[in-house]
Amino acid sequence: MPKVRVNDITMHYEQEGSGEPLLLIPYLAADNACYAFQVAEYAKHFTCISVDPRGAGESDKPAGPYSTEQFADDMAGLLQALGIERAHVMGLSLGAAVGMWLAAKYPARVKSLSLHSAWPKTDPFLAAVVTGWQVIAKGLGSVPEMVIQGIFPWCFTPELYAERPDFIEALSAFVRGRPVQPLEAFMSESNAVLAHDAQSQLGAIQAPTLITFGRRDNVTSTRFARPLQEGIAGAETLIFEECAHAPIYERVDEFNEKTLAFLRRQVG
Repeated sequence: MPKVRVNDITMHYEQEGSGEPLLLIPYLAADNACYAFQVAEYAKHFTCISVDPRGAGESDKPAGPYSTEQFADDMAGLLQALGIERAHVMGLSLGAAVGMWLAAKYPARVKSLSLHSAWPKTDPFLAAVVTGWQVIAKGLGSVPEMVIQGIFPWCFTPELYAERPDFIEALSAFVRGRPVQPLEAFMSESNAVLAHDAQSQLGAIQAPTLITFGRRDNVTSTRFARPLQEGIAGAETLIFEECAHAPIYERVDEFNEKTLAFLRRQVG
């Protein structure tokens, strides 16, 4: 398993495919495998670099506090350590929060930016949801079970639960099969979500940017579309109509087709 020293930690990453580099940044409580349904398609066109951020997967898990800016510093350090001058950058939820910091702070490193289920600054509703996840994680004493019981219902529509219980169960088994995130690391990572504020950084983003939302997402809903559009010059916006917070699982083919179309337009 490839590992590299970055800042004060050793980071684990996976690499697949060929073409221009595409950095895939995970969401809260996830490791590199969270984009498994995307890498198979993306790797036909890009060199996919899927990373475990600090506190997750096989990367080091130092004591907090963590911040979304610090995660971005880690990603910039990873690109430098791998000898990658510029990369396409994609993230969902926490990964998108990190991506916007990366693109703003290290503009020369980012060729294009894909922000899925993103938000520029944590508001009281998002804070209430994430604080609830922290309570569940502490109560269960298990981050994977908190993800399945606490986060999943926010990620998927009721119809997906009703019509495809086998798929929900498969995703649950997938979560249980990944390296277990310690509770302390989850608290540090989720506290970074609570403290996230990149609103003042958006104007520094120079890369061509795609912003997507699930129409039925209540966590990072389309309430965040306008501030992101107004803050990032020339950003494109795309809505996945019958999805909640995780179109990457709920509408895999549609998500891959539309996001890959944007990415391929940025090559060259």
